Amino acid sequence: MLQPFGTTGVFVMLRRFRHGNYHTCCTRIDIMPVWEYPPLRAQHLTNDTHNLFSMLRIGLLGCGNIGHIIAQHRGSFAITAVYDKVFEQAKGIATVSNAEAYEEFENFISADIDIVVEAASIGAVKRFAGDVLSRKKDLVIMSVGALADPEFLEEIRMAAVKSGRKIYLPSGAIFGLDNLKIGRISPIDKLLLRATKSPQSLGIDAKTDRKLLFCGKANECIKAFPKNVNISVAMSLAAGRDADVELWVDPTVDRNVHELFIGGAFGETYIRITNVPSPDNPATSYLAALSVLSLLDDLENPIAVGT
Repeated sequence: MLQPFGTTGVFVMLRRFRHGNYHTCCTRIDIMPVWEYPPLRAQHLTNDTHNLFSMLRIGLLGCGNIGHIIAQHRGSFAITAVYDKVFEQAKGIATVSNAEAYEEFENFISADIDIVVEAASIGAVKRFAGDVLSRKKDLVIMSVGALADPEFLEEIRMAAVKSGRKIYLPSGAIFGLDNLKIGRISPIDKLLLRATKSPQSLGIDAKTDRKLLFCGKANECIKAFPKNVNISVAMSLAAGRDADVELWVDPTVDRNVHELFIGGAFGETYIRITNVPSPDNPATSYLAALSVLSLLDDLENPIAVGT
């Protein structure tokens, strides 16, 4: 809204989205001939005005547990559009984040957003990723297991190249994913993920004894357990080779445990991560949700930390 102020300027009234609420701010913009305009006049813009135009606009695809965590912890970005096949779930997150909920994907992807964050399922990635990229939106994929399909991986890679957009894969529920990329330069001889999970997180009989459920390659494990070993596919993509996977169920653990065994010309490393389950969904690691928030915060940071 513009308000006249004498003969030399206007006040600009703005509504800025911040921390779940709208805040009103104002700034005065002086009007004068170009030849009289001082070189530092842009300083008249307040920080609120600058942030209004620079804040990243997120479209959230999938409104389950991770979607709610992202909505609750947003800071340097604004969620402006949400979509879920269950419209009631989309409306729930829209209420929390002051976003617009959409019943139809076409309306969602046509919204004024910069990047789409997928937090739905492998099926959703395969169904919608191509459309997101063709509409000139960057894409964050949480359900990395979709990329275990080499034909689909190449398909969306080419779609990203054609549209000039980026696909981002968060680190998820593990540490050390960035340096696994050295495997594309210097071969990694050993790449093993040993995952130990509670029966509840795997959705199986809680009375079972500790048992090895799967031993094999990541691209096969993700087919049998599409909601539980996405990180094994992320490890494979980072290192440039298929990771080995052991998946154990153990009724004595109340947290998911991921152990990484890595060896190559660089030496050897062992990483053990004990993940706190998300309070509302034991199959979801809280760390995985936090990794998305970290990625989004870093997108516009001029200093990139890590490989």
